[in-house]
Amino acid sequence: MPNWGGGNKCGACHGTVYHAEEVQCDGRSFHKCCFLCMVCRKGLDSTTLAIHDQEIYCKSCYGKKYGPKGYGYGQGAGTLNMDRGERLGIIPEETQTHRPTSNPNPSKFAQKFGGSEKCARCGEAVYAAEKVKGAGKPWHKNCFRCAKCGKSLESTTQTEKDGEIYCKACYAKNFGPKGFGYGQGAGALVHAQ
Repeated sequence: MPNWGGGNKCGACHGTVYHAEEVQCDGRSFHKCCFLCMVCRKGLDSTTLAIHDQEIYCKSCYGKKYGPKGYGYGQGAGTLNMDRGERLGIIPEETQTHRPTSNPNPSKFAQKFGGSEKCARCGEAVYAAEKVKGAGKPWHKNCFRCAKCGKSLESTTQTEKDGEIYCKACYAKNFGPKGFGYGQGAGALVHAQ
């Protein structure tokens, strides 16, 4: 049945959006006045927008809600910011435990003739558009995280041990050298005589 009442429906207020007031984002339409951050209600544009699922945020609120947490993740130039967004109404989520798995796809036929490979972390199908290779295995972009702390990794920041991937900090902490003289800073190894 044709839509005689005008344009698309707004992704925020669900009212009709006419062409003159339309902002499009992620395949959805919004009124210009409804194109606001879900947390702080600031107006958004293409340079300040961050999307998570079907929700839109400014980059600042998105980083506080979904970005890395903990010591050393400040807002710039040597600052330490422990603001997790509580004052903006963001409820901090508990970090999910990452379940290390080694689930290679046994079907060579599926790998060769277009079947999807299986993600090494979650075991689900990994298609070419979302595939990241690490430690010789396919991963979803969202699953390509440190097995210890859950930090998102890239090919230049990941290290591998026994088929599992780690950030360089967790790898050094768990598998690096231990004992007197290590961890003194600036690469110094102190020898006591």
